[in-house]
Amino acid sequence: MWVDSHVNLHGEKFAEDLPEVVTAAREAGVGTMLTICCKLAEFKEVLSVAERFDDMYCSVGTHPHEAKHNPDIVADDLLAHIDHPKVIGIGETGLDFHYNYSDEDVQYANFQAHIEAARVSQLPLIIHSRNADEKMATILENEHAKGAFPLLLHCYTGGADLAQRSAALGGYISLSGILTFNSAKDIRALVPGLPEDRILIETDCPYLAPVPYRGRRCEPHMVTEIGKKLAEIKGWSIAETQARTTDAFFRLFSKAKRPAVEAS
Repeated sequence: MWVDSHVNLHGEKFAEDLPEVVTAAREAGVGTMLTICCKLAEFKEVLSVAERFDDMYCSVGTHPHEAKHNPDIVADDLLAHIDHPKVIGIGETGLDFHYNYSDEDVQYANFQAHIEAARVSQLPLIIHSRNADEKMATILENEHAKGAFPLLLHCYTGGADLAQRSAALGGYISLSGILTFNSAKDIRALVPGLPEDRILIETDCPYLAPVPYRGRRCEPHMVTEIGKKLAEIKGWSIAETQARTTDAFFRLFSKAKRPAVEAS
């Protein structure tokens, strides 16, 4: 079984054919998906997608791009939603100093609220980090010193230092379709040094379609191509790659229920 650990299935890009998209993923052997909340105001819509399908879960959070829409967010705003059985993660949250769609101080405050919610709930913190490696690593280290929380650096595009410092905190890393891009030599070079029991894969659909689907809307079934590239880099068989990445997902997102019968 494959797991797609980060999809964005709510909204207009999948409004017309969501059932068909999910069916295509199932036929490709994708047994579980985690659909992500990027704006607290959209949480009900995200949750409704998770509720429609078996083995579909969701998160609750506000992306750093959207932090300006929740400038006064506190941990309790997130914790109010975590009792639902489909809610298994906190985020997507973090820091993005590439686009700077939200002011830095607002991003920091937003991220802090999510960290506190993850620490209290012990649900994994799903982290977006772009052009923020040193600040991100320092914040994670300082916050872990106050009390540990599970964490995942999603769609990893950072450097070796952040990867290593996160791993030292027990952090997991998720690899996206970027892994297959010709330009992503630096990311592929990092893979051999990642903890082998803490690697996840994701599509981040509808974005970042992997080779050979570049230029198309990304869909969950395409996570198989990311898995194949990871297997190639690591020297693993496809079955081993499925097992390792699936085990890592359910180890991290321990609230999710592993399917009783997994696709082959």
